[in-house]
Order: sequence, then C-alpha cells, then structure tokens
Amino acid sequence: MADLPADVLADLPSAVVADLPSGLEWTRAAPENALGPGPWIEVAFGPGGLVHLRETDDPGNVVTTTRRKWEAFVLGVRAGEFDHFTEPGEQGPPT
Repeated sequence: MADLPADVLADLPSAVVADLPSGLEWTRAAPENALGPGPWIEVAFGPGGLVHLRETDDPGNVVTTTRRKWEAFVLGVRAGEFDHFTEPGEQGPPT
C-alpha cells in the first residue's frame, strides 16, 4: 500500500494496511481510452495464491480471494455468465 498517498494511508485503519503484503503491483481494469480517475477496479496478485481487488476511489477497501476463485470468475465472464448485468435496467442476477 506504499503506492497510496500519505493522506489516504493516514485515514485507513491500521488492520487494513497491515493485512496487505507490501509491493503489490496493481493493474487497473479500465477501458483503453478511458480518461480520468474512474472509479475503476484494480487487481493485484499476491503471495500464497491470493488475489486482491479494490476500487480506485476507495483503495483502502480491499477484497481478497483465492486464485482458483478468481480464475473461475474470469471463465464465467468469458462465457457470458454476467452479460445480463450490462443490460439497461438490470441491477442483479435474473430471478
């Protein structure tokens, strides 16, 4: 989390900062020609097969999952399992 500005780090609970490994390389998932700060999702692959996700507008709120679950999610995206979320008016999974 050393890549966060000092004022953001100061506002984070110490447990959040301590739980993340140092030196994570965050990759931003944004459209190729996107301008501005987002908000975008960032992903970092950490030690122990863990995958960390955060939003650029709330970098202290990190979700951690396993590499296996991340790969299952990616396969689902590629298979179109989440396409219904892109339809106008859709807010969640079909009922």
